[in-house]
Amino acid sequence: MAEEDAEVRRPRGWALSEASREDLELMAVADLEERIETLEAEIARTRAQIDRKRAKRAAADALFGKPS
Repeated sequence: MAEEDAEVRRPRGWALSEASREDLELMAVADLEERIETLEAEIARTRAQIDRKRAKRAAADALFGKPS
């Protein structure tokens, strides 16, 4: 029973992969526009994370020197 209650671990990027398989032909224009807004928000969130990671790396390189 405990195994049935355990949350299934999905691989990284699973949700994005599943979303890319959806049949867009079945969606209304309003649904497609909402989907675009959601995807654009996710792109912005991802870019912000990249910027944070690059800034942390630059700070570490400045403090410890760039690795060779």
